[in-house]
Amino acid sequence: MDEDQANRRVGPVYVAGHRGLVGSAIERRLRQAGHADIVTRSSDQLDLRDPRAVDAFFRSETIDHVFLAAAWVGGIMANDRQPVDFLQDNLRIQTNVIEAAYRHGAKKLLFLGSSCIYPKYAEQPITEEALLTGALEPTNQWYAIAKIAGLKLCQAYRRQHGFDAISVMPTNLYGPGDNFDLQSSHVLPALIRKCHEAKESGADHITIWGSGTPRREFLYVDDLADACVFLMQEYSDDMALNVGVGEDISILELAHLVAAVVGFQGDIRRDTDKPDGTPRKLLDVSRLQQLGWKARTPLKDGILQTYTAFLDRYSRS
Repeated sequence: MDEDQANRRVGPVYVAGHRGLVGSAIERRLRQAGHADIVTRSSDQLDLRDPRAVDAFFRSETIDHVFLAAAWVGGIMANDRQPVDFLQDNLRIQTNVIEAAYRHGAKKLLFLGSSCIYPKYAEQPITEEALLTGALEPTNQWYAIAKIAGLKLCQAYRRQHGFDAISVMPTNLYGPGDNFDLQSSHVLPALIRKCHEAKESGADHITIWGSGTPRREFLYVDDLADACVFLMQEYSDDMALNVGVGEDISILELAHLVAAVVGFQGDIRRDTDKPDGTPRKLLDVSRLQQLGWKARTPLKDGILQTYTAFLDRYSRS
């Protein structure tokens, strides 16, 4: 990617959710490109669920481009226990930011969706056209419905108002800044923590949810950030684009890979009373690759970098 071009064409930029996994990676990518004109606000400074506060923020700032990465996120357990939060808070956040960005003259907005918007039994690999062709996976339907509403809202603003709002659907993400809380994290950071704590305590096994047979695709978050900056420069259409690596792995295979990276040598047991979720979720990323972008971080390398970041945080806690 041409760094001078990135600096010239993107800015001033508001990164919504800059303290989260994705937002922090986007901010990091922009700064690597030499872009210094980046606007951020923490949730303590700006409640994105409050329409008046969001409108006042956009009125007070000059913002040309918006990366909308702010969201309420979590794994199967969190989705099951907090459906109102996942649905209502995400609807409020994205509606307020998209509306205020349009009303106050932003040139372009990129909305971060999720691959969980696709039907549970979508044909694999999943193309962008699979959206709304079948029932969702019940374990994360609340989050998925909110994200579907967000990308449809972007399409509606483009159609009715000519606002250059684009959407991307990333596959499962991981990386530095991830959530390692076992009650609310996704599978990969949860495995890192489980394996690390088992190694530290001398435990002879860890337990994973379900049969271990579901297959998932994992994208290193800095690769996603690079794709987002690339698409902010190069893409303008109402088709929401898949962002992934084009390869998947079973949960059991992933557990063994994480254990090898962490150095845990015990057994990996399966709790088949727990749900598996969607049997397989692999994205068709051919459209993105045709535009000239492809993921670069091998899964093992990304897990090692994520574990290193976890150790740094763990040592300071």
